[in-house]
Amino acid sequence: MDKKVERMLDLYNRVLGGEVLVKKKEAARYGVNKRSIQRDIEDIRTYLANASESERELAYDRKKRGYVLVDHSRENLSNSEILTVCKILLESRSLVKEEMYPIIDKLLQCCVPYGNYKKVANLIGNEKFHYLEPHHGKKFVDTMWDISSAVYEHRLMRIRYQKLKAPDKVMRLIQPVGIMFSEYYFYLCAYISVSEEMPDVPKRPFPTIYRIDRIAEFEILAEVYGSGVDMWLRGQGDLVEMDLGGV
Repeated sequence: MDKKVERMLDLYNRVLGGEVLVKKKEAARYGVNKRSIQRDIEDIRTYLANASESERELAYDRKKRGYVLVDHSRENLSNSEILTVCKILLESRSLVKEEMYPIIDKLLQCCVPYGNYKKVANLIGNEKFHYLEPHHGKKFVDTMWDISSAVYEHRLMRIRYQKLKAPDKVMRLIQPVGIMFSEYYFYLCAYISVSEEMPDVPKRPFPTIYRIDRIAEFEILAEVYGSGVDMWLRGQGDLVEMDLGGV
């Protein structure tokens, strides 16, 4: 049997058994260079992509630093669906490129079958080239996760906030109740709490809206507020009045 064919069959059988194929290690194992192993991997990937009944793919796993067999037996997004999702994200202009591009790239890698990847990636690449970042130029994806955790756990937050027409940042003690998105920006919906350190800040019976990119500093406190706020919001429905003073 030809050595290349024998090597490919061995690689294929091992990856079927759950092994991780690392090019450097495989090259040393078979006494060939890494380019030869890469060609073997591409041949296996092409075979799997062309197999009419196969829903498996040989994909690169960054955490394991090698190629693993991925089973796509569960339903994936179609090409048109992933294209639509990526266009919605890019048209939102909600994130700086440094945060938006990795999200788009991961969606493509996770959701697009290998055989269609190049075509979909090229279509999205054109959209990425013309992408316009938000004017504030701030990164806050991790911040939104921290704030969402505070909402979920009903924890008080202390924030320093930059108002649009105020030169100085204001301090607020708030009860965060939700994050929403509208016209390029993410907003935090929260109730203001009265505290001894901020006695002059009036407590309002309705939530205030804060643009997340204008939150200069925040601290999530250990103190937990009651769930009455959520109950009140659900009870009011569409009649909830919101204070845009934070914005």
